[in-house]
Amino acid sequence: MRDITGRLDAIERVRLAHLPTPIVEAPRLAEHAGLRRLLIKRDDMTGLAMGGNKARKLEYDLAGAVSSGCDLLITIGGTQSNHAAMTAAAGRRLGLGVKLVLGGPDFERFGGNLALDALYGAEIRYLVDDDDNDSLAAAMAEWVVELRAAGRRPFAVPLGGSTGAGALGYVQAARELAGQLGDGPLQIVTAVGSCGTLAGLALGARLFLPRARVVGISVSRTAREITERTLELEREAAGLLGLEAAMAAGDVECYDAYVGEYGVPTAAGNDAVRTAARLEGLLLDPVYTGKSMSGLLDLARRGVLDPAVPTVFLHSGGLPIVFAFADLVRPAALCTKIRR
Repeated sequence: MRDITGRLDAIERVRLAHLPTPIVEAPRLAEHAGLRRLLIKRDDMTGLAMGGNKARKLEYDLAGAVSSGCDLLITIGGTQSNHAAMTAAAGRRLGLGVKLVLGGPDFERFGGNLALDALYGAEIRYLVDDDDNDSLAAAMAEWVVELRAAGRRPFAVPLGGSTGAGALGYVQAARELAGQLGDGPLQIVTAVGSCGTLAGLALGARLFLPRARVVGISVSRTAREITERTLELEREAAGLLGLEAAMAAGDVECYDAYVGEYGVPTAAGNDAVRTAARLEGLLLDPVYTGKSMSGLLDLARRGVLDPAVPTVFLHSGGLPIVFAFADLVRPAALCTKIRR
């Protein structure tokens, strides 16, 4: 194990996150779910752009940008992409320019992560009514060609920062969890989009938490697509550590019944956001963590999660998104105006 930690520590990274992130108990939410113990791994407190899981990935993904002398970062995402906002913040932190290719429904105001994108001064090309990943990637590739022709040195960061290198951020997170909780039985539940977090946790659990079960709740893709991409990323990350990939399709546990439409809140997700806020003072967002918490609650009630085994909910961030969905809080239902 010492050899593995040495290899992991030797891989180049830039420091962007405030680590380790804390773990807090959620006893009232645990009782609501029928779980003996529920813990929240507060990766919404990584610090960069109001926190989130992308900070851990970007530490590895952007090491190459710094070492190769690039002068700007460019990446892609949906309207309320956490990854895009955090890449913009990381770029400014590293003294680099930022370009974003985003796509989704048309909008009239810059709220949530869009407001952060603007605040960081990122130049945005927005594909109205088109958030298809292939379209976004093609538009980014075209922009990269333009930038190079103009003498710039862009560094392209893929969707979600999900690369084999980026997944190492969550191998480190599993190591961190082992240091905080020991290596006993655990159920780790996380939102899954571009699969880097799930792949890193799965590989990290194999190395540092051998009795842990890692459960993904999809917020965008089908379980089959997630399985395929997770295996690819786990293989890449393992290779960087000089290891053989050990996962097969049956080793990836992911549930895709809670997605609804990508980027669009669901009734169950919104209910989970309000439940977490009112039982624990815990803020989730309606696009990512709210949906994954709705999945956790449903899996617990159906007995898919073992109530006797401690469950860790990895809070992957996304808090700025709350402010893009003002109707979520339903202020009229709780507010009585009094004029004296």
